[in-house]
Amino acid sequence: MADEPLSVVAEIAAAAARAGGDVLRASYGRVQSVNFKGLTDLVTEVDVRAEQTIVALLRDRFPTHQILAEEGSVGGSDPRHRWIVDPLDGTTNYAHGLRVFSVSVGYERDGVLAAGAVFDPCQDELFLATRGSGATVNGQPLAVSKTDTLVRALLGTGFPYERAMMPIALRQFCALSMEAQAVRRVGSAALDCCWVAAGRFDGYWENIVKAWDVAAGALIALEAGAMVTDVLGNPFRVDAGSIMLATPALHPLILAAVTEASKEPAS
Repeated sequence: MADEPLSVVAEIAAAAARAGGDVLRASYGRVQSVNFKGLTDLVTEVDVRAEQTIVALLRDRFPTHQILAEEGSVGGSDPRHRWIVDPLDGTTNYAHGLRVFSVSVGYERDGVLAAGAVFDPCQDELFLATRGSGATVNGQPLAVSKTDTLVRALLGTGFPYERAMMPIALRQFCALSMEAQAVRRVGSAALDCCWVAAGRFDGYWENIVKAWDVAAGALIALEAGAMVTDVLGNPFRVDAGSIMLATPALHPLILAAVTEASKEPAS
């Protein structure tokens, strides 16, 4: 059977992201169950229901495709096709009533990110990309900013759940806060990526991410013209565990600052 065109796959990704977003909106402000996967890493019953909704839609259309989802959904026997799903990116925000969260649905073909959708239910914004065809938000083309100096750059970052890794993240945050116009930590990696794609952020980095956090967003940023690597400057891989993306002019400047700040301080 021939592979579906990527435009069709992207439409399914978009429908799945919107379906998950509908679940989040319906339960917003009424979270009843919160469990912890670590000291500060939480999950709600809404994460699980949103994931079930998304996975059911994908399995109905592509029953043999593999699925990797944050809350444990798996399945599919065809290794050429893999969906990477975060049903609620920004769970802490959601559980506290902070309206910054998203649904992320990425798709790999033959190990290469090929389509991705990120849906922001609060702003009703759907970010969408297919490899080689650009990126859009609600159908309008996206392009990274033209910012080329750090002092004029608004950056995004994220902090780790692992407290032992916090000192490095804080050193990086402090260093870039001194060099850039400002640094924000909004709590949704998928939106961080998409906001770079939209030119709202000029760059974003995070030391510890999971595949489902960035699979869709990394492709959206790449298709909007961002340079995308890991925090060491290596070519981006969805399972690299870290991410850095920015305008082409800013990326090497952010990389240099992050690299220097990551060094152990002299005793």
